[in-house]
Amino acid sequence: MKGGDNRLLVLERVTKAYGKTPRQCLALSGVGLEVRDGEFVCLLGPSGCGKSTLLRIITGLIQPSSGNVLYRSQQFSGVNPYTTIVFQTFALYPWLTVEQNVELALKARGMQAAARRRRALELIDMVGLDGFESAFPRELSGGMRQKVGFARAMAVEPELLCLDEPFSALDVLSAEALRGELMELWTSKSIPTRAILMVTHNIEEAALMADRIVVMGKNPGHVVAEIPITLRHPRHRKDTAFQALTDKVYAAVTGKRDVAEPSGRRQALPRARLNAVAGLLEKVAAEGGRADLYRLSQELAADLGDILPVVEAAEKLGFLTVEEGDLLITRLGEAYAEAKILARKELLAGRALRLPLIAWVYETLQQDDDGRVAKEYFVDGLQCDFGERAEEQVNTAIQWGRAAELFDYDMDRDELFIED
Repeated sequence: MKGGDNRLLVLERVTKAYGKTPRQCLALSGVGLEVRDGEFVCLLGPSGCGKSTLLRIITGLIQPSSGNVLYRSQQFSGVNPYTTIVFQTFALYPWLTVEQNVELALKARGMQAAARRRRALELIDMVGLDGFESAFPRELSGGMRQKVGFARAMAVEPELLCLDEPFSALDVLSAEALRGELMELWTSKSIPTRAILMVTHNIEEAALMADRIVVMGKNPGHVVAEIPITLRHPRHRKDTAFQALTDKVYAAVTGKRDVAEPSGRRQALPRARLNAVAGLLEKVAAEGGRADLYRLSQELAADLGDILPVVEAAEKLGFLTVEEGDLLITRLGEAYAEAKILARKELLAGRALRLPLIAWVYETLQQDDDGRVAKEYFVDGLQCDFGERAEEQVNTAIQWGRAAELFDYDMDRDELFIED
């Protein structure tokens, strides 16, 4: 690097599109990002904002549609040899032992068998799996399997270690233990890695681990804000400064996560079940109509990926508003929280039909002679707006339509229909 430039990675106006115009779907648009030597950076944002896509572009697993990806000031194409990635799922070969799984990365680099074994055993010991060298993945717990993934990733001594929600598949205690062990290795400089870039949708996790949080929004994926963190390690959840930090991050995510949709486009439905919306409204109503989102998520033991879609659904239905990280219930929301089951369904039906996607499905079914339309028709109709997420949107619409008793789904015939 020239002139004392400590930037390992620089992204310039990176865009990723799937499909061809006019049915093109933008996953990322104009993303700029830097990762510096000695830095732990977290990419934080709701599902569908392109965090994992961006990580795969950085490691070279997929190529951007436009923009520049620079590593140590040099443009690269193909797989980046200075990076490695740990995935959300354990991604181990079930027919190989722990030692063989770790050695695999070294074998691909052409290392001799004796040296491979020596290095693999060192790493297995480093991550706390000494004694499990000959075990197969099926014999290990989830946390132990992810430790094997970390050991394999670190075997090639990457300068930039990329982590794609590495703790999300683990139970709470295993995730907490593994986070602590990773931070101990990182802060003690026990690993040769120069920087870590981690994707997460857990605000508290990002605040506990990162030196800088990059908040992303969606439709399409873009950078909303960057929040530097100066708190020393180890960080404690109950510290006033830590709680102030998480409030700041929540405000950044909830205040700016939505972008105006292009004119005429059907807005995406958040992946939230409406019974969860009812529970959230009841909770906020019980707290006097205003609740701090961060503290509420702690009480509900919910992370960003769990609670934000529910909040977004409540907002779209007109039951809640968000103000600087606080949830404020509307009069409509109060009425819904206090209503009986049948009254809730009527209120929900009226609000859901104000959403363009739900209204389109309902009107299409109303216009059909027998009130039945193949699910495939709706999926095809949403391809232009949502690309590979089209079926996910139809599935969400089905859940909402059922909850409001607007329409139903026949699984045997794969059709949506309106009851007579």
